[in-house]
Amino acid sequence: MTAPAPRIRVFQVATGNVGTEMIGRIAGHPDLELVGLHCYSPDKIGRDAGEIVGADPIGVIATGTVAEIIAAAPDVLTFHGVFPDEELYVQVLEAGINIVTTADWITGFHRNTNHPHPSGRKTTEILAEACEKGGSTFYGTGMNPGAAQVIAVAQSMDVADIENVTVTESVDVSCHHSAETWQAVGYGRRVDDPTIPDSLRRYTEVFADSVYLMADCFDLELDEVAFSYELGACTKDVDLGWYFLPAGSLGANYIKYQGMVDGVARVETHLEWQMTPFTDPAWDIKGCYITHIAGDPSVYSKHMIFPKAGVDLSDPSSFASIGMTVTGMPALNAISSVVAARPGILTSADLPLRGFAGRFKR
Repeated sequence: MTAPAPRIRVFQVATGNVGTEMIGRIAGHPDLELVGLHCYSPDKIGRDAGEIVGADPIGVIATGTVAEIIAAAPDVLTFHGVFPDEELYVQVLEAGINIVTTADWITGFHRNTNHPHPSGRKTTEILAEACEKGGSTFYGTGMNPGAAQVIAVAQSMDVADIENVTVTESVDVSCHHSAETWQAVGYGRRVDDPTIPDSLRRYTEVFADSVYLMADCFDLELDEVAFSYELGACTKDVDLGWYFLPAGSLGANYIKYQGMVDGVARVETHLEWQMTPFTDPAWDIKGCYITHIAGDPSVYSKHMIFPKAGVDLSDPSSFASIGMTVTGMPALNAISSVVAARPGILTSADLPLRGFAGRFKR
């Protein structure tokens, strides 16, 4: 019998919502071994990773410097912070360590456009140079943007004469307990606040990346990706416990990112979000990801995600865990393909089919 391949050595960054979930998921993943944890909060450094995430100790002690990451010589760094840390990325990539991230990165368009590097150069150029120097690979993904667009591309394989491809995320986002994220987007500000449109675009334009990703897979050259929005105002004060939304503030939205060719929308990502159902207008939230392909034939499908048997969804933490799992697992399951890939920046268009496959339980 052939001996099993050695597990890939993983150094994780951050233990927020997604990172906390991924500590346990790495432990159960047959390809992976957690060898380190990098934290930004001083109160976490020096503590066991299991203890930090509310589980039993696992023998991995959190550190707080990039030098300690590099000294551990992992095969890959998984980054699950809310926003990228490009200074860390460069140092790690130059040291020859691959990176897989769920933080605000699909193609790099959004980061180049809305969050320029302090040097004034494009972040994609800087990361590409770091990859070249270290012979390392960089890949960003998630559920949406990320897996949802891969699903749409795969579902187009038996369609001729495609006219339009639209991916819609129709979800209640109140389980995503990241106040920093929602403050940046504009939730909780009055809907007539003139800063909201720019905040919505600036902090969601990674979904424009998702449109460019699909267009690339379809060999479709876009003229532009257009942004439009509708806002839902809270009809009463809403206290979620972790976030407060005053009456009249932004509590829901419908955003469209549309890839345009000759004035016609061809490839689209829509975001139908609610923090509360008590908004005007309100949308019929489906709790799933919807792919609609207009062509010959046409395709309409719902990607619906359910908890494993026995999970009590009346527990808010269990409900939130599902969202964090589906955000982080596309990254973990891609690691073996990323480690084996050529150096440089990858998108999902570059990975083989096995790069999207889950794993059977050990």
